[in-house]
Amino acid sequence: MFEKEVEKLKEEIKQAFEKVKDLKELQELKVKFLGKKGQITGLLKRLKELSIEEKRRFGKELNVLKDKVEELLKAKEKELIFKAEDRDEGLDLTLPGRRPGIGGLHPLSQVIDELCEAFTRLGFEVVTGPEIETEYYNFTALNIPEWHPARDMQATFYLENGSILRTHTSPIQIRTMLQRTPPLRIVAPGKVYRCDADVRHSPMFHQIEGLMVDKEVSFSDLKGVLTYFAKEIFGPKTRVRFRPSYFPFTEPSVEMDIGCVICNGKGCRVCSHTGWLEILGAGMVHPEVFRAVNYDTSIWQGFAFGLGIERIAMIKYGIDDIRLFFDNHLYFLQSFR
Repeated sequence: MFEKEVEKLKEEIKQAFEKVKDLKELQELKVKFLGKKGQITGLLKRLKELSIEEKRRFGKELNVLKDKVEELLKAKEKELIFKAEDRDEGLDLTLPGRRPGIGGLHPLSQVIDELCEAFTRLGFEVVTGPEIETEYYNFTALNIPEWHPARDMQATFYLENGSILRTHTSPIQIRTMLQRTPPLRIVAPGKVYRCDADVRHSPMFHQIEGLMVDKEVSFSDLKGVLTYFAKEIFGPKTRVRFRPSYFPFTEPSVEMDIGCVICNGKGCRVCSHTGWLEILGAGMVHPEVFRAVNYDTSIWQGFAFGLGIERIAMIKYGIDDIRLFFDNHLYFLQSFR
């Protein structure tokens, strides 16, 4: 009697899974066969009425049947889901497709690319160099000897082997001049490191520096290049001005300002109510720098400039905290995509 009920249940299960049409019916089958009041559960409860030998036999058989039903449920569920996705019923074909999310360039990478493109249009070549440098390339060859106070201003990271993390990308200019003969037109973007951290400074930040060397290079050439750069990045109506300054590797030296892009020169908190924003330092290459790379100063002249990428990005996009570039908040990064 019990054996006939088990065989009858097996046949019923087989036919039921062949006829099921949707997930709702499949759920009903699960309850019918495996639920607390399901048919397999009911037979398992009746095992206590059987002899020990029959309990072993039919108990094993029912557990095997239970596992088989669970496998059939999983397989049938996948099959029905695929069929439902293939059917057009209930779909609005006018809806746009689901596009996968894609990444985008970091805002600093975008600014670096924009700057490099602006300078390459003027014939400059993009070059790179090592981030771990020697004091010679980072300081000495740039007319910054050991006793020079500018070394204290740089707040340098020193490594145990005597090397340093470069404080600017100017060492690339030295390495390039030692490897090549003039004329030269290069820009050197990259990471630099200084012991400094607050809302406007980061221990790691980015710079791009430029160098032009030729037989006839004047201060007016420098002003022309930098004025073109400012108008390309900040707009054709951007005002510029140059102020005398001091850098050990240039003489004469200047700092370049642009009219405040926040208040249009009227004066605000960002520009300290002056109407101007400082963006870079520049000047004619110091003769001592040319001597360090064995360039004849009676033949060759040149100019150099350097600017902070984060500084440009903060001005361009109106960002008041440099740490936002490195916190990796998606809502911030996606706004530049």
